[in-house]
Amino acid sequence: MTTSTPAAQTASRSSFYFGMRILPRAQREAMYEIYSFCRAVDDIADDPGPREPRRRQLAQWRADVDAIYAGSPPPALGALAQAVRRFNLQRQDLIAIIDGMEMDVIADIRAPDQATLDLYCDRVACAVGRLSVRVFGVPHDAGLALAHHLGMALQLTNILRDLDEDASLGRLYLPREALQAHGIAATDPAQVLAHPAVAEVCDEIVMLAERHFRKAGEIMAQNPRRAVRAPRIMGEGYHVILEGLVARGFAPPRRRVRLPRARLLFIVLRNLV
Repeated sequence: MTTSTPAAQTASRSSFYFGMRILPRAQREAMYEIYSFCRAVDDIADDPGPREPRRRQLAQWRADVDAIYAGSPPPALGALAQAVRRFNLQRQDLIAIIDGMEMDVIADIRAPDQATLDLYCDRVACAVGRLSVRVFGVPHDAGLALAHHLGMALQLTNILRDLDEDASLGRLYLPREALQAHGIAATDPAQVLAHPAVAEVCDEIVMLAERHFRKAGEIMAQNPRRAVRAPRIMGEGYHVILEGLVARGFAPPRRRVRLPRARLLFIVLRNLV
């Protein structure tokens, strides 16, 4: 298998490229297309340029998604359209991902209330999971539950891992209720991350992420191993990152925590046996 297609080349930059590579060809190529789509709209959200041009770019992506479902996809999205047809990927999930990215474009998210954070996580992570479980072949109800719990676990881990990187963009995803409960009234990212109680707030998010990881694990244990092999690899890899964050702690200075490549390869090989 080569990485000759643009989507495959994009996916090769993902930490979980090896998790996608183990899939049968049709599933693997569909996941490459989903990842490439997510990467494209995420790059728009993270672009430091003016907001209005980026909103127009996202609007064009919505139009392109509509064209796929109308049977007239743009030539560059022919492979994504094929994945949509083959695996019955749902339009509302692709649109939800775009909507989630637009939340970052409209204004910098700073200490959202819990309901807004839940909506954001559902759009940028759980919606990706809903597309993915259709590709993996997880039964419908179990797939929806797995997409929710694993998506939440992964996104909460991302939030904890990227605290300083997000702050450099003017963003702070720690929920307002948790900040206030620990005596942090500020919403400015730099002020919050310098506050001595920020570690206690992060500990709450760790516990929430752990609950979602446990629930996702229970769902995967009840479903065919082949269907949940790829999400299991992703879940185990992200849990290693979460463990690394806990071991490092959340008080400044916060060194970057990454999943060691050798550890990822071990997780992949273990799940192939």
